[in-house]
Amino acid sequence: MTTLAPSLPLLRIGPHTVQPPVVLAPMAGITNAPFRTLCREFSGGKGLFVSEMITTRALVERNEKTMQLIHFDASETPRSIQLYGVDPVTVGKAVRMIVDEDLADHIDLNFGCPVPKVTRKGGGSALPYKRPLLRAILREAVAEAGDLPVTIKMRKGIDDDHMTYLDAGRIAVEEGITAVALHGRTTAQHYGGTADWDAIARLKEHVPEIPVLGNGDIWSADDALRMMRETGCDGVVVGRGCLGRPWLFGDLVSAFEGTGERQAPALRQVADVMLRHATLLGEWIGDESRGVIDFRKHVAWYLKGFAVGSDMRRRLAVTSSLEELSGQLQELDLDQPWPDGADGPRGRTSGNNRVALPDGWLKDPYDCAGVGAEAELDTSGG
Repeated sequence: MTTLAPSLPLLRIGPHTVQPPVVLAPMAGITNAPFRTLCREFSGGKGLFVSEMITTRALVERNEKTMQLIHFDASETPRSIQLYGVDPVTVGKAVRMIVDEDLADHIDLNFGCPVPKVTRKGGGSALPYKRPLLRAILREAVAEAGDLPVTIKMRKGIDDDHMTYLDAGRIAVEEGITAVALHGRTTAQHYGGTADWDAIARLKEHVPEIPVLGNGDIWSADDALRMMRETGCDGVVVGRGCLGRPWLFGDLVSAFEGTGERQAPALRQVADVMLRHATLLGEWIGDESRGVIDFRKHVAWYLKGFAVGSDMRRRLAVTSSLEELSGQLQELDLDQPWPDGADGPRGRTSGNNRVALPDGWLKDPYDCAGVGAEAELDTSGG
């Protein structure tokens, strides 16, 4: 097993020490309070666990769904919210609201989302191409945040011909951002190909003043250690690697603390986690059936690599009660050991070489006239 020296520097996000330096990436429809609870339980409360993406417009307007998404369990500390916004004024109002109402302890700004409905309006990973707009948003957020640390998550750029991450990193430093996280892919790549860890190393060299976190292709605890060693980054952000595997955060804690312990649960233990996950979702939503229905998207991730017939997979995909889910799980061969290869890639892995952008977006990185209020999504999460 790969090990890391115990002299690893602490990761500090403003007043918060994140040890080990591991962050749960915000994922729409995934990193809600129930999933964060599971990940924290396996990590022993160590690490930083970020909410789903919260739209600044929806937050300011107190959208009902958004207000539920910003709820944190009493055991969550620090409370970490990721905001999405394209209008400096609206972003500023949302940050001020978080501060005034004590809604979070840390704010992350999303400049990494590659989803077409976001980028075609100039948001997410498209926005850093407009350098003045990026600067204006960061300046407003930091000014309104007061003592709360503000970080950003971004991609390398729109495509190989329109890289933005080095400029964006320098702007972040100049505007008082506490740390930057880089997903080593372009918008055009979506989740395809291989993450460019060399870009993470280049960003670290470019902005030595603040912590740089690496994201992309961390499927195991050993991948995280290797990224730290090869790039010199200050921490790792884990996204798709923990889908159906919240215990990965236990592995990460063990790895960074220098032990060789890695979890390889048999299907019986996996089934127990599945049932708990569905239960937590029902409690959070306030409706058991809706919780089980929301859990359906997680089933294939939890069962990846296990011998489960197609008929049973279909039945699990239409469950609508905890009793039904529990009964079907009990029909499985629960003595199956953790399957070989199940630690590999999971979630979306396909690329998308076409990037949806506003008309004329790439003509001038300093012309921000194409971004309007319609780019502010009115809903949050997935």
